[in-house]
Amino acid sequence: MAAKSLQEQLLGAGIVDKKKAKKIKAEKLQQKQKVKNGKAVDDEKDKRQAELKQQRDDKLEKDRQLNLQRQKDIENKAIHGQIRQMILQNRIAKEDGDIAYHFTDNKKVKQLYISQSMHNDLSGGRLAIAKLDAQYEIIPEPAAVKISERDDSYILVCNNRIEAVDDDPYADFQIPDDLMW
Repeated sequence: MAAKSLQEQLLGAGIVDKKKAKKIKAEKLQQKQKVKNGKAVDDEKDKRQAELKQQRDDKLEKDRQLNLQRQKDIENKAIHGQIRQMILQNRIAKEDGDIAYHFTDNKKVKQLYISQSMHNDLSGGRLAIAKLDAQYEIIPEPAAVKISERDDSYILVCNNRIEAVDDDPYADFQIPDDLMW
């Protein structure tokens, strides 16, 4: 026994008459012709293309975000490399001394033993302390300012520069010894 198509089964059951079956068949044929000629697009095909387009757009957006993050990482590495190079090129040899200079690093008090002249320069703002890896380096204040512009986490101590006041306008005046306050 041969299997009957759905159309033949509906005709046999009397649900659909021959006239309506021919009309449906003709519409189906016309739809196929339109799809074949490119005049009409199938709804399922439309939905699938829209889904694929959405997936491509999502992937492009994700890739763009990933590329931006990679670019930022590359820039950060370049900046850290520049800072490292600046510290290594500008570091000043520590003169071993008997004066302890105290400073903070991550909320911990640290100390360096340096000479009196270095201590004066650090206090006066002409020198600064930078952290490179696990070591502390003493560098000139202009280099510390440049490093601080890029990333201030490397500079631990950079006091405001204080120059000696040589042109005191009141230097010529005598201060009386018997002045009463």
